[in-house]
Amino acid sequence: MPDHKTGSYEHILRDAGCSEKVILHCRAVCDCALEYAGRNPDADFALVEAGSMLHDIGRSRTHTIRHAQEGADILRSQGFPETIARIVECHTGAGLTADECIMLGLVARDCMPQTTEEKIVTHADNLIAGHRRVTIEESITSAIHLPVKARKRMYRLACEVELLCSTKR
Repeated sequence: MPDHKTGSYEHILRDAGCSEKVILHCRAVCDCALEYAGRNPDADFALVEAGSMLHDIGRSRTHTIRHAQEGADILRSQGFPETIARIVECHTGAGLTADECIMLGLVARDCMPQTTEEKIVTHADNLIAGHRRVTIEESITSAIHLPVKARKRMYRLACEVELLCSTKR
């Protein structure tokens, strides 16, 4: 596995075939995620950096909702730690249950974010459209392709991460 430097992750994304547009998005998500991780003393900063930079590596193969599972599979095949693969696999919306995966034509896997790092990266991705910061409300409105339950979870996840990473604890 590469050392934890944004540039080396960009190299991995390029080698996988990701476009500069995807890499810009990953950088913006990383900046946002690291901002949240910096406000939570329990968050693994290096893991958040790796997961946020690589969260869209699956877009080298597809730009459908399948990209999260594809990305996790790419990382697993390259020997990345499961902790990073799980961040990638769980980052869509606010995660997907195995049943929702089946409904969407995906492999039946539990893709729900559980760890602080998975939740931070997922929330950060929800706050970045392209490489521009948006509100959670804008993100939910644009997530019409996700089941209603998943969109409601996006809002609950936003509230949870905001509380987890509150500087007023």
